[in-house]
Amino acid sequence: MNIHFLDNWRRRHATDLDAGRRPGVRESDPEGMAQLLSECELLRARASAAGVELDDSVASLEALDQLLPRWRDDPEELTWLGNDAGLYLGTVIVRTVPGAVWQLTPNVGPTVRLASGREIDVVTAGEGWAAVGAPELSQLYGEVSES
Repeated sequence: MNIHFLDNWRRRHATDLDAGRRPGVRESDPEGMAQLLSECELLRARASAAGVELDDSVASLEALDQLLPRWRDDPEELTWLGNDAGLYLGTVIVRTVPGAVWQLTPNVGPTVRLASGREIDVVTAGEGWAAVGAPELSQLYGEVSES
């Protein structure tokens, strides 16, 4: 899986990698993990160009759901944008749903764990949204926030 934010992460944590330690932002550093995963550079650029401000709110998810999916014409951008959409969805959940935290799940990647213990694979949801428009990001947020 080609996840562009990992390049920045790897540069920041090269010492850990070189020393053979478990690298980078640890679950004991939830704010660092949240900051890293919230970057979503491509999504933020596309949203800004369309006049949508991504302020980590539910309203911004609703605004994203209304964007014309011009990225579907470019398979490479589709993949990157879907990844970013999932990470942004996770960012909104973690910042607004009590007890929600980022979790790095082996063989899956970043997921969101709710206080109930339920895990949400937000990247897969974002990829689905980017590819076909479903589930809508705001709809998934609504389902998760009621859990």
